[in-house]
Amino acid sequence: MTKEALTLEVIERLKQEYPDAECTLDYNDAWRLLVGVRLAAQCTDERVNVVVQDLYAKYPDVDALALAEPEDIEAIVRPCGLGKSKARDISACMKILRDQYHGNVPDDFDALLKLPGVGRKSANLIMGDVFGKPAIVTDTHCIRLVNRIGLVDQIKEPKKVEMALWKLVPPKEGSDFCHRLVYHGRDVCTARTKPHCERCVLQDICKKNGVD
Repeated sequence: MTKEALTLEVIERLKQEYPDAECTLDYNDAWRLLVGVRLAAQCTDERVNVVVQDLYAKYPDVDALALAEPEDIEAIVRPCGLGKSKARDISACMKILRDQYHGNVPDDFDALLKLPGVGRKSANLIMGDVFGKPAIVTDTHCIRLVNRIGLVDQIKEPKKVEMALWKLVPPKEGSDFCHRLVYHGRDVCTARTKPHCERCVLQDICKKNGVD
């Protein structure tokens, strides 16, 4: 089976298995997703979803967060780890949104990359989830699973994985496909324990099981 054919088959099976997969960070505004994804670095989405409740209760909009002292932001987000750098990035980012974008999140990939603390993974997440544009989010689940399945060959660098997947994944499927990889990586194809191959919908086509 070619990588192109394998990719389409994986997409279809995961679509059947996780039809309602979506971003696991809670947000109802684009700027909140921007904050959430920065806090999620080296932290679980579950913890972020709890911590941001206090953050948004005190700073309910872009202007309020832009005016906040980084030290005050850090005091709230510290449970997410890397509190000082995350608070600094969030503060600087909100100031840019306020001053340059009228409080809105830009819908341009390159503009997103210029925001403090925003890398390709975060920019792709926002482009796909907020603006409905083609996106490939190469988080740890994505990188681990596409290597195990055989969509890429021993590529661990996020940008290189992203570029490889752009050649395989139909643009309209990219964002949802990556969300489904997160669900599958947490529920079945786990990292910290032995993968549950016996109940995997990809068992018969996965490279890990010796299928070419």
